[in-house]
Amino acid sequence: METVAINGTKRAGLGKKFTKADRKEGAIPCVIYGGKENVHFTGTMGEIKKLIFTPAFKVAEINVGGAKHKCILKNVQWHPVTDNIRHIDFLELVDGKSFKAELPVRLDGVAPGIREGGKLVYKLRKIKVKTTPKSLVDELVLVLSPMNLGDSVRVRDIEAIEG
Repeated sequence: METVAINGTKRAGLGKKFTKADRKEGAIPCVIYGGKENVHFTGTMGEIKKLIFTPAFKVAEINVGGAKHKCILKNVQWHPVTDNIRHIDFLELVDGKSFKAELPVRLDGVAPGIREGGKLVYKLRKIKVKTTPKSLVDELVLVLSPMNLGDSVRVRDIEAIEG
């Protein structure tokens, strides 16, 4: 599992006034929830873009005031006109506590149906799963080698990984 390190600074205050000041300085307001308490901090675009602008599933290790939090990206709010990031939500991974995440699907191999002139229609690029931090994987693999013309694969046909 690939991990991205993010250094955050604790926010001075909450609310519209403080959030507006943070954005004016070029910082992105963020929150970590799911653990013992919510942590409000700001991050920079340089560190956070490695986590957002990628199709891969990555875990973030966020350092806020000396405390490290292992998290996943849960939600990104965008400005409707400028497409700047307005706010980011992170979910803290707590051992033994299950959570829901969207994992990317990777296609493996070439289907005989494609070699015969068929077309692969790839509708789901991510699948929602419920898992624990211990059994979290980077991606789900879909093997295409047994697919012939007219065949289809559903989510239930993907081999479940233990946990």
